[in-house]
Amino acid sequence: MHEAASTDIPANAGRYYQHGWHSWSVTGWRPRDVAPRYPSVAAHRIHFTDPTHLDDVRPGGSALGAIETGEGEVRLLGSLGVDGWVTAEPDRLVGEGPGPWFEAEGKEAEVFGSYADALQDRLGARTGGAGPIWCSWYSHYRDITESAMLKIIQDLGDLAFAVIQVDDGWQRANGDWEPNDDFTSGMVAMAEQVRATGRIPGLWLAPFVADEQSELVAAHPEMVLRDDDGAPVAAAYNWGQSTYALDVTRPDVLEWLDDLIRRVVGWGYGYLKLDFIFAGAMPGRRFASVGREAGYRNAIQVVREAAGDDVYLLACGAPIIPSIGVFDGIRVGPDVAEYWDNVDRTHHMGDRAGPGAADAITTTLGRYWLRSLIDIDPDVAYFRSRYNLLTPAQRQSLVDLAHVCDFRATSDPPAWLDPAERAALEQFLVSHPRIEQTDRYRFLVDDRKADFTDIAESRPW
Repeated sequence: MHEAASTDIPANAGRYYQHGWHSWSVTGWRPRDVAPRYPSVAAHRIHFTDPTHLDDVRPGGSALGAIETGEGEVRLLGSLGVDGWVTAEPDRLVGEGPGPWFEAEGKEAEVFGSYADALQDRLGARTGGAGPIWCSWYSHYRDITESAMLKIIQDLGDLAFAVIQVDDGWQRANGDWEPNDDFTSGMVAMAEQVRATGRIPGLWLAPFVADEQSELVAAHPEMVLRDDDGAPVAAAYNWGQSTYALDVTRPDVLEWLDDLIRRVVGWGYGYLKLDFIFAGAMPGRRFASVGREAGYRNAIQVVREAAGDDVYLLACGAPIIPSIGVFDGIRVGPDVAEYWDNVDRTHHMGDRAGPGAADAITTTLGRYWLRSLIDIDPDVAYFRSRYNLLTPAQRQSLVDLAHVCDFRATSDPPAWLDPAERAALEQFLVSHPRIEQTDRYRFLVDDRKADFTDIAESRPW
């Protein structure tokens, strides 16, 4: 560990390890001699990576970078704090940010393991697992309703889920975190229905954003993050309107966050999936003069204190390194989907941060080294053939990845499964195979080989 933020690249160096900024940002080993590609469409750019590096001419990544030096060995330069960035110049890795900085060279697994240990010393760690999760998103998306959830809770019967989570679609608006007209009995009643089955109620929130047309923005426009011209900073366009980032360094926003989380936990929810939270570190004119990720980390610490240690907090769309030690789990890849690859988006538009099973697998594998610091969530596995374009082999890859990450979730309603599919789900929920990593993309799942090499090496850069 040292304060310098630069290390030479050997003449025989191979590929560069690019670490994406947040959960969905592409991560993996890429050619150094291929210029980075960035989406041209605003709605895609905003979700791609750190906005301050969207047009960098050199490959770079959030907090760390590494270079292959031959014979399975790598050289790594990584920040042990927040607000760090590493760029691969032709002859060296260059780190920007306050540090302190960590440098190591050796076998890949040992180097990344040493970096993880150093991060734990600085930032802490939280692991432990949430148990198998049923989530509403990949079956009902935003059309989820109270009646649909009650039917699913009944149909889940004695399947070995520990958590039943209501995803996006229950709220009046982002920023207005009260149940909409499709949840007439309210969210307390929904939590009680889940708890009556012996499971933990889970709920989706995006607490660092607010819709342009929300009551929160109308009543408190001062809470919105602004750019240098005073215009609101958009963090998403996913809900048919601009969704703005909140300035999480403002005392009134932090007080509002504290109240929100305490209220939701008071409704009875013991598992919270917090989404789009990179908004807390978007560029803008902040109330407090702190780094973007430093302000984000302070805000999530407020969230943790409000939730308490017994509530499982899953980060999604989250800056990776600043989330360590605060969240229990973190999504480490983009959304999976009922299809393998959106070729128009990934190959032609240069956007590998969008939904698709192939990039969910490859980016997750690129972050496998994080597992000693935080539970790594590869997103859901599929067992259904209904409403699904994935082949059986592709579905098996997602199942294998869930076992490798030791994080099991699905959105398959039992009513959509045939008997064989239900039996496969039942086995998935109770299985805890022995996992051994034998190579960068190869694993033993008990005695069966799970090889993701062809998937990872075929993705476009």
